[in-house]
Amino acid sequence: TVEGIPVCLMHPFGPPTSQLRRSENALRYFPPSHHATLAPEFAQELQQYGHIYMYRFCPSFPLRAYPIDQYPCRTRQAAAIMLMIMNNLDPAVAQFPQELVTYGGNGQVFSNWAQFRLVMHYLSQMTEQQTLVMYSGHPMGLFPSLPSSPRAIITNGMVIPNYSSRDQYEKMFALGVSMYGQMTAGSYCYIGPQGIVHGTMLTVLNAGRRYLGTDDLRGRVFVTSGLGGMSGAQAKAAVIAGCVGVIAEVDEAPLIKRHKQGWLMEVTSSLDQCIKRIREVRSSKTPLSLGYHGNVVDLCLRRQIRAINKLADAGMFFWDYGNAFLLEAKRAGAEVEKGDGGATEFRYPSYVQHIMGDIFSLGFGPFRWVCTSGDPKDLAVTDDLAASVLEKICANVSDHIRQQYNDNIRWIREAGKHQMVVGSQARILYSDQRGRISIALAINQAIADGKAPVVISRDHHDVSGTDSPFRETSNVYDGSAFCADMAVQNFVGDAFRGATWVSLHNGGGVGWGEVINGGFGLVLDGSEDAANRASLMLTNHEGEQAAAGHHALSCSGRAGAGPCPAGLIYASALVKETLC
Repeated sequence: TVEGIPVCLMHPFGPPTSQLRRSENALRYFPPSHHATLAPEFAQELQQYGHIYMYRFCPSFPLRAYPIDQYPCRTRQAAAIMLMIMNNLDPAVAQFPQELVTYGGNGQVFSNWAQFRLVMHYLSQMTEQQTLVMYSGHPMGLFPSLPSSPRAIITNGMVIPNYSSRDQYEKMFALGVSMYGQMTAGSYCYIGPQGIVHGTMLTVLNAGRRYLGTDDLRGRVFVTSGLGGMSGAQAKAAVIAGCVGVIAEVDEAPLIKRHKQGWLMEVTSSLDQCIKRIREVRSSKTPLSLGYHGNVVDLCLRRQIRAINKLADAGMFFWDYGNAFLLEAKRAGAEVEKGDGGATEFRYPSYVQHIMGDIFSLGFGPFRWVCTSGDPKDLAVTDDLAASVLEKICANVSDHIRQQYNDNIRWIREAGKHQMVVGSQARILYSDQRGRISIALAINQAIADGKAPVVISRDHHDVSGTDSPFRETSNVYDGSAFCADMAVQNFVGDAFRGATWVSLHNGGGVGWGEVINGGFGLVLDGSEDAANRASLMLTNHEGEQAAAGHHALSCSGRAGAGPCPAGLIYASALVKETLC
């Protein structure tokens, strides 16, 4: 019993001691006077769901990114954090909002709904001389700090290395003592599939340049799988790149969701119809995103690899684009080994190694912002500002750098035409240090002239933020690919150079124990202080990125660490014209 209330459960949820501890851990949020009411409810949730979500405390009002002026607060920095949290739990954005999961199947904002309410309360009371400390979803409270300090410090899943196995994670999550924050869910910076679509477009575009010798992808076929979470971006990215995107998805729900949201142009469950449409639009060179309800192959990993090997031998270009597909295939016994390769090399390259790595080593990576007014007109203003800034810089750079700027100018000038906003009024583009700082300062000046504040952020795996040996740092061969200093230094550097909040996570994308990643949020409010913070902090990113790029080049002759425009994506391929 806990406080005299019986909470012991039968299997499959573990022995009575473990069950008792789970209930005790949940009840510690509440005064003893409420335990008699809550203990049976929590025990029932544990028996029914395997986790205590505290659904009693799930808000009855719609969760979404309300305009910043609608949040009760003492500082707009806190209101901006509340807005970002609400956006991450918006049902239009989140994958399983009832379980506080934003994306990736288990990437959570919090572990239970009591944590949500406590955090929102703390943020509503916060002053600019306080910092909220978060341990794996647990709000530890408000602590005294400086106005220049972050308003929130977030860590998720930070576990002693010898205990950072997936089995240990399952136990710790079940006990409610640790949490998987993915990369941008647990740091409140997810902006829906748009956060990945630009990087996916660039990956497809540069895959065409590398494998097919052209960036004119009209009539070319891009075959991939996954439409849930971030991978929903693939359909829109294929169309923007100009090719025929065929995206297989076994779960009908995300297929229908992406079609209704306008991210997917057509849907079919007929393989014959799928092939027919591919042939029709290839001949007319018409861009199309076609969702196929079914698997790209059978669900067995080893059988999938055999099919990939056969197609690759016939001329298909294949690369690992996402969550360590080749690593998991190797663990399953599939034929993906590279004869003379190192621990992070396989028969096929990752997109970092062959497609995007050289771009990342130049300092280009995903830079994103959210207009806290919620007004689409403000987003259009920021789009125009960003494009104008890049066009001005582009006139005075080398040809190699100019191609990257031109790709991003093309993107930002077209972005508003493709109905990509889901949830908050957000945008993303790739840029280097000069572009990012110039865009941030231009937006900050627009805010000084009367616009609402803007939050800037990035993917955790952008520009020195991630140590991930089977994805972002997969092409560092001196042995340091398995070191995590870079992400930790990025997290600490952001904290004292001006970030509004910072985060450090175990896991993200490729899985628990496989990666350490850091992230940030920065509020631009039009002040001189915000301009100084942006200049300092974004210089920190790019300085570390330059060092990472040079280090990787000296170690391997190839590009360095960088961001991954991927979600629940197993693998992707460009199919040669002859195959269709």
